[in-house]
Amino acid sequence: MNTFKRAWSIFLLMMIIMPTTACRKGDFSKQEKEAVIIATTWLHLIDDGKYGQSWDESSGLFSMSLPRNQWTGLMTRTRKTFGPMILRNLISREYTASLPGAPDGEYVVITFRTAFRNKKRSIETVTPMKDTDGKWRVSGYYIK
Repeated sequence: MNTFKRAWSIFLLMMIIMPTTACRKGDFSKQEKEAVIIATTWLHLIDDGKYGQSWDESSGLFSMSLPRNQWTGLMTRTRKTFGPMILRNLISREYTASLPGAPDGEYVVITFRTAFRNKKRSIETVTPMKDTDGKWRVSGYYIK
C-alpha cells in the first residue's frame, strides 16, 4: 500500500474511533472501538494481498470453517476481479452476543461502503469476535 493510501486509511480510522453520530447517536463502546481497529487492520492485510496472513490472524471459528488454501484462493480470485481498494467508509457497527449459526459470544458486526477500481459500489461486512483467549479477531467476512 502506498504511503498516501496508508496515511489516508489511518486518518479515516481515527475519524471512525472518535465519537460520531453518523452511525448511531452516542459514543462507540469499548468493544466497538477495539473491533473496528481489528477489522480495519485485518482489511489492510486483504488490501495488501496478504490473504494467508489474514487467515492466520482470524479467529478459531473462522479458521475451523474455511481451510487456509480455500480462503487464499477465494480472496485471490475475488480481489483480482474487484481490483485494488480505492476508498472504504464505515457505515455501521453493532455489538451483539448472538449471531445466527454461531455460538453465543461477543461480536461486532461492522459494515463498510467500499469502492474498488473495478467495482465502485460494494459493501464489506466484517465480524470480529472476542476469541477464546480474550482477543478480538475476525470471525467472518462478506463482500457484495
